Amino acid sequence: MTRTQASLKNLVTALVGQAAGILISFVARRAFLDCLDEQYLGLSGLFANILTVLSLAELGVGTAMTFALYKPLAENDIPAVQALMKLYSRAYNAIGVIILLLSVLFIPIYPSFMEEVPDIPHLTAIYLLYAANTGVSYFFSYKRTLIICDQKKYVATIYRYVFFFLMNAAQIAVLYATKNYLLFTAVQLIFTIAENIAVSRRADKMYPYLREKTEYTVPGETLSGIKQNIKAMMIHKIGGMVVFSTDNILISKLIGLTATGIYSNYYLITSALEKITLQLFTSISAGVGNLNAVDTDKTALKKSFYRVFFLNFWIIGFCFVCLVNLFNPFVCLWLKTDRLVFDGFTVVLISAVFYLTGIRRTVLTFREAVGAFWYDRYKPVIEAAVNLITSVLLAKAMGISGIFLGTIISTVTVCIWVEPCVLFRHVFGSSPKKYFGRLILYTAVTAIACVLTYFLCALIPLGGLGGFAIRAVICLIVPNLLNLLLFGRTEEFAYYRKLILGIIR
Repeated sequence: MTRTQASLKNLVTALVGQAAGILISFVARRAFLDCLDEQYLGLSGLFANILTVLSLAELGVGTAMTFALYKPLAENDIPAVQALMKLYSRAYNAIGVIILLLSVLFIPIYPSFMEEVPDIPHLTAIYLLYAANTGVSYFFSYKRTLIICDQKKYVATIYRYVFFFLMNAAQIAVLYATKNYLLFTAVQLIFTIAENIAVSRRADKMYPYLREKTEYTVPGETLSGIKQNIKAMMIHKIGGMVVFSTDNILISKLIGLTATGIYSNYYLITSALEKITLQLFTSISAGVGNLNAVDTDKTALKKSFYRVFFLNFWIIGFCFVCLVNLFNPFVCLWLKTDRLVFDGFTVVLISAVFYLTGIRRTVLTFREAVGAFWYDRYKPVIEAAVNLITSVLLAKAMGISGIFLGTIISTVTVCIWVEPCVLFRHVFGSSPKKYFGRLILYTAVTAIACVLTYFLCALIPLGGLGGFAIRAVICLIVPNLLNLLLFGRTEEFAYYRKLILGIIR
């Protein structure tokens, strides 16, 4: 397959799987709230964030591994791939053990992250099941990465969503049959282990040389590059963890577990959208890495960048408009209550965090695919410090809205301009002025579309499902029509029109 064909196959498979995953996730959340209260939701979000923090032990090995595999796979250098996989097997097994040990040592500490320890039975056992679920996933994931780097992500995607669907179905059955959260969590661990074993066996069949013994070792130059990338990614991961993985911890500590539970419903929606849009970038990432490995001329890479950035803006901007205008009506319809919604200002802030995170995705994808981690290694430290300080201070003054505003401030003051400067200077060898001009234009168009959509939706007198459907149609038409009128004659739009027509033919 060509890079475009591989990317499209990966993307279509991922979107179908993600759609099925989202549907079962919403059904599972409805079942969760039918059988348990909001404190359990808050506990789930808190434990997930704590384990994300402990997963820093991964130290960026996965990202460094991904980049190091592109060249030997492109050149079909099997001994090099064998040596790298042997190295990563040892590293990931060690990481899994370290995470499990850290999780045990963290047992006396985790209650301090709660404003008040809830009266939930088997609290520590539940925490340990979450820890085990995180730790065991590392024992097999290095083989999954090889499949993805070889531009065959669709294989891993199929396994992922088949097991995800079955896991949620089993959890729903357990909830209605027992209303036992401990068993609910145990089901998750069982399916995580089963999925990882299945993917590992599939990788062995796809790449029989993984089971062969090899005396070939990773060359010193390659090993030095991996170590350098791990050092840089370690800092990036710490910064990303502070910015994106501490919200539930801060809300739980400063606001309470009930607020954490309410936010988890919004997070389920934004994370679902993030996963859908992320499929675009994970589907093309291996192609970008392959292009960078075999082509020394960066002109094609840069042209690809602007095409992906245009599609990124269109999708993320459309999602932002929908979130601002449909978030609360959807939550009320879904959960059949208006008791679990935030005010409009907080909803706008949550949506803005989603937009700012999403609009950066093109830059981050190309940076990771070409291995340019080292040059902005100190950026995450500054970002994390700004985020943590502003979130805590603003939370005390504004409540939960302040936590999201802190994330926005750190992103705008640090990430949004540092990341593209690094990419253009060290990878493309050019000025990022054109990029910033387009970023401002795209953001302004998205803001205008959002305001127009908001005023049109405000004119709808109906509530309930009928009102939601009409508002959804308005959200579908206004931003897409505005983008079509403004950008319908651009080179990027012509490229995607041609691509889509080719797929249809």
